[in-house]
Amino acid sequence: MASIVFAILFYVATLLLVVGLLYRINTYARTPSPLKIPTTPAPTTTGGVVLRMTREVVFFESLFKANLWTWGLSVMFHGSLVLVVMRHLRYFTDPVWAWVAFIQPFGMYAGITMLLGLCGLWGRRLFVERIRYISTPSDHLWLLLLIGIAVSGLLMKFVEHTDVIAVKGFFLGLMHLDVQVIPADLLLTVHLLLVVSLLVAFPFSKLLHAPGVFFSPTRNQADNPREKRHLSAWAAKLESEKN
Repeated sequence: MASIVFAILFYVATLLLVVGLLYRINTYARTPSPLKIPTTPAPTTTGGVVLRMTREVVFFESLFKANLWTWGLSVMFHGSLVLVVMRHLRYFTDPVWAWVAFIQPFGMYAGITMLLGLCGLWGRRLFVERIRYISTPSDHLWLLLLIGIAVSGLLMKFVEHTDVIAVKGFFLGLMHLDVQVIPADLLLTVHLLLVVSLLVAFPFSKLLHAPGVFFSPTRNQADNPREKRHLSAWAAKLESEKN
């Protein structure tokens, strides 16, 4: 029964994640940008915008310029998260891809640095007065959710081991619509419930800044108002109707 329940939860959560992301991205893409508002100094060409966006997404350039402590904690968390997610691909591949096998030890300890980064970011919201003032309960909730996922995962790795072979069999079965038995493990149950909660909440939360940054007019616009007139789609439509 537990296996069937978790199978339904993951199918529903994955569907909500995909549909929610597509809906939000479509909303972002259709939202007009009536003004030319790139944060200066900004590139004046499309190639420059691509380079700037790459630096922003990969290296968190604007955060580096704003606050080194926050930048360091963010890099620690996001970089570790990427390794942890890639390490978990072993549960969805058979045979395991060579590069996934190679990063297993790095991904294992990345769970620790991920937790440290999250705790640092949460401490920032708790103890830095100006950040605490603008923090909402949801900001703390998302951090606690991620911390709970990290802690439960690390406990399964270093304290109370679970049957990873059976876990892999369960997820491979889900991919082929063949529900397999999942281990009756309390820590695993908590971990998976938290992951399901994250999948469901992600498209409707502030965590959606991941794809949202690509649609930020302060980052994706070239600083060329003198060379080229900026006209949003709806404004162009109104202008054509007048003419």
